[in-house]
Amino acid sequence: MTGAVTGEDGVARCPWASRPGTMQDYHDTEWGVPVDGERGIFERLSLEGFQAGLSWSTILNKRDRFREVFHGFDVDRVAAMTDADLDELMGDTGIVRNRAKILATRKNALATIALRSDEGLEAFIAGFRPGRDPEPRDASEVPAISPESTALSKALRKRGFGFVGPTTVHALMEATGLVDTHLVGCHRRGIAR
Repeated sequence: MTGAVTGEDGVARCPWASRPGTMQDYHDTEWGVPVDGERGIFERLSLEGFQAGLSWSTILNKRDRFREVFHGFDVDRVAAMTDADLDELMGDTGIVRNRAKILATRKNALATIALRSDEGLEAFIAGFRPGRDPEPRDASEVPAISPESTALSKALRKRGFGFVGPTTVHALMEATGLVDTHLVGCHRRGIAR
């Protein structure tokens, strides 16, 4: 069993953030904190898509470069990127060089623009907030998907988004505070609600 871990600083955290460094900083200041606005949600959606199959620390270490090459995740600018722009990114070692993920970022920008005539990306995703949070006491009890993330994944795909599987979308929901999966006993538990 791996419950909340008390670090050298006397603070209890989720086990993945038990050691000082990038992951602990992310856990303590960003993960599970609500994100406002289209750009912020689009950035998190994009980065979660790039993370698929990789460690989150890899993405965090490359996040500044992702922000540079994708114009600060300005949806309109990403949607306007040309095939040549995207091909050039395949040579950039500062990001994850996966053609399908790079192409999906532009595709998702275009889908985000299309959502503006409806409710917008932020409200669309927020509409899938679960009624209650899980209460994991152990890391093994943290769900990787949920009925809500499965439904959101299907809804996003129907709207033209890519790299939005149920696990990726669940991670997005956790990262943006739509669902709280901090372990019971973690000092960050309950911050989003």
